[in-house]
Amino acid sequence: MSQEPLLTEEEERACLELLLLESMAHTMPPPPAGPLGSQYCVCKVELSVCGQNLLDRDVTSKSDPFCVLFMEVNGKWVELDRTETAVNNLNPAFAKKFIVDYHFEEVQKLKFALFDQDKSSMQLYEHDFLGEFSCTLGMIVSSKKITRSLLLGNGKPAGKGMITIAAQELSDNRVITLSMAGRKLDKKDLFGKSDPFLEFYKPGDDGKWMLVHRTEVIKYTLDPVWKPFTVPLVSLCDGDVEKPVKVMCYDYDSDGGHDFIGEFQTSVARMCEAQDAFPLEVECINPKKQKKKKNYKNSGIIIVKSCKITRDFSFLDYILGGCQLMFTVGIDFTASNGNPRDPSSLHYISPMGTNEYLSALWAVGQIIQDYDSDKMFPALGFGAQLPPDWKQYFILLIITDGVISDMDETRDAVVQASKLPMSIIIVGVGNADFAAMEFLDGDSRVLRSQTGEEALRDIVQFVPFRDFRNAPKETLAKAVLAELPQQVVQYFKHQNLPPITSDLG
Repeated sequence: MSQEPLLTEEEERACLELLLLESMAHTMPPPPAGPLGSQYCVCKVELSVCGQNLLDRDVTSKSDPFCVLFMEVNGKWVELDRTETAVNNLNPAFAKKFIVDYHFEEVQKLKFALFDQDKSSMQLYEHDFLGEFSCTLGMIVSSKKITRSLLLGNGKPAGKGMITIAAQELSDNRVITLSMAGRKLDKKDLFGKSDPFLEFYKPGDDGKWMLVHRTEVIKYTLDPVWKPFTVPLVSLCDGDVEKPVKVMCYDYDSDGGHDFIGEFQTSVARMCEAQDAFPLEVECINPKKQKKKKNYKNSGIIIVKSCKITRDFSFLDYILGGCQLMFTVGIDFTASNGNPRDPSSLHYISPMGTNEYLSALWAVGQIIQDYDSDKMFPALGFGAQLPPDWKQYFILLIITDGVISDMDETRDAVVQASKLPMSIIIVGVGNADFAAMEFLDGDSRVLRSQTGEEALRDIVQFVPFRDFRNAPKETLAKAVLAELPQQVVQYFKHQNLPPITSDLG
């Protein structure tokens, strides 16, 4: 990207020094965050808690610890849940798990507090305090398991007490792919053959069969071969491979009065016996015909050509599998920003200790920092290139005050970058016309290079900072990071790369 002439080296160095000094002088306190019901990356995470070397608060025996989980909501700690009490145990492994909704684009601050149960009271002040540990949910899932020292209220260590917290995603993201065919199905049309299709049902909570999937119609044949289809395993059988599945075969009629050919019941476990070389054949039965005709055999054969269960990996699968988000910042130091010592400059550090550049950095950085193990965030100028690394995923945050003058070259670069493990976040500061930036954000159309090559993925997310000037920082973070989980998953799917620690269980 190129714009107006750059600042002099001395002015640019002054900008960098101001930014770096300001960044070091100000920590990034997490904003109030809670279960706000985001529609983006939401799933449930199970947290397992163990304690080691807890303080002994009992005189005649050892402590009877239990753990309480709090979440910070609107600046206050709200209790979410408690474990059971481990009697007479300084090294408890609690059976009760904490279930928490995970929102990638929010800072979810948690506190784990341990107490020695002395009475049957629910009031925590009635029990002896054994220590606590605070962190974000992002810190836990990015590490999968963490062990930390417990602290007392005054910040001092709670003896040698430690806490271990492990995270696991709860969602069942297995999918089933079925390849189906038919042979010698009943002829239902007067002047031709049947137009068969299949419907798959599972038992509903009300005891009735609930439709899960309908195949396409194959015209004019008694020996159809349907296209393979994939559905979530939860949709087909609630994740239970032994649960009955009913398959019904119909002859399609354009007026909606489809003729029933036959049906059968099976299960995912049985269908999974089918392999490419050894298909599973099941008789398709019409119960009415079966009752009327003594010599009735079937209304044809339904063939399960293949049945495979795989995992449709989620963003959190990759994070729990060890994927790090490498955060890089590209900052616009062009002359259009103005002299950083001038209050009208976008780089000016106001008496409040901030500006739009820093606000954008904090909003995004406070989320991403949990997923970057070394906590080192390179600051680059425009045009920097990131070396491809097939094990890491890069997020490039570009903060700029102007539009793009070399749009064709930038468009080509984004199309090529869509093949790499990276996402680009652009935050426009100031009041410029950002129509060109909106063009790079391929939400409404597929971005193409000058030669017509399509971007493999939409990797650019653009937001103008002015839309969030009067909004809480977490609002900007949600908007900026909304598409990132999907972009990460899309990259690994295109590369056919499962998470490192994945399994099909």
